[in-house]
Amino acid sequence: MTKALKTYCTAIVMMLAVVPHSHALTYQKTDSLRVVELLTKGRRLPASENLMLYYATALKGLPYVGKTLEVNPKEELAVNLRELDCTTLVENVVALVMTTRQGSTHFRDFCRNLEIIRYRNGRLSGYASRNHYFSEWIESNGNQHITKEITGNKNDSRGAYYPFIEAQKLDITYMSKHPNSYPMLRSDAEALKQIKSNEQRLCGRTVHYIPRRLLGRSQKELGCVHDGDILAIVTKKAGLDVSHLGIAVWGRDGKLHLLNASQIHKKVVLEPMTLEEYMKKHPTQLGVRVIRMIR
Repeated sequence: MTKALKTYCTAIVMMLAVVPHSHALTYQKTDSLRVVELLTKGRRLPASENLMLYYATALKGLPYVGKTLEVNPKEELAVNLRELDCTTLVENVVALVMTTRQGSTHFRDFCRNLEIIRYRNGRLSGYASRNHYFSEWIESNGNQHITKEITGNKNDSRGAYYPFIEAQKLDITYMSKHPNSYPMLRSDAEALKQIKSNEQRLCGRTVHYIPRRLLGRSQKELGCVHDGDILAIVTKKAGLDVSHLGIAVWGRDGKLHLLNASQIHKKVVLEPMTLEEYMKKHPTQLGVRVIRMIR
């Protein structure tokens, strides 16, 4: 077989491997090829590799674009490895890790994992089934044993649940109070009703987080935060629980940094400033919840 023919056959095999399984899917060919490329490289890594950091780092430099999921008149599974916001960065990284751990390099398996992560109980069933609030996301993926929320050691001598010593009582109403900000809610009374029901189910719950003032501590003191953990930034903005997401990275300076899809930098970056410094520039940010993949 000539080199040219071998290259052609390899390309055909890759294209067949990326045919999606879903009938409600939005993507471009470059997205599927990029997924297969990443999964193929990821599968060759040693078992000791931190896959969350590996895939998050591989996506650095991609442009930040907001509302990348709001592209259809009706909800479809949107795959976009060309543009990311803070949520889709995290979701794509988790889906890539899941697919790699399953031993697959197929686009269809990645899509199925992305659906499991993004939608309540792992099933796309209209716009309201998406985990719009990150507290929903944490609950859904926790129930499916994909991730777990880290909550600290109750018996720590420095105080209960150190360093998760601050509490937030959820009061989630933003989407139902601002339906015109969401194209799929403007003319869908049933979806809006379901969103309100989802909000009411979450309201009143208490969650614990690491306050901003502790985030400058050393890795020894904040050892409960691992490289590759998902950091959900708690906000005091009315009606919301979390305002931004990223991946935890312990820097060479011994401090915690945030790898994120940044609206400020307009791309996926590892913030050069520490997480503590970053959050001081955002007065509405209170601290972080910490979520870790378990499978």
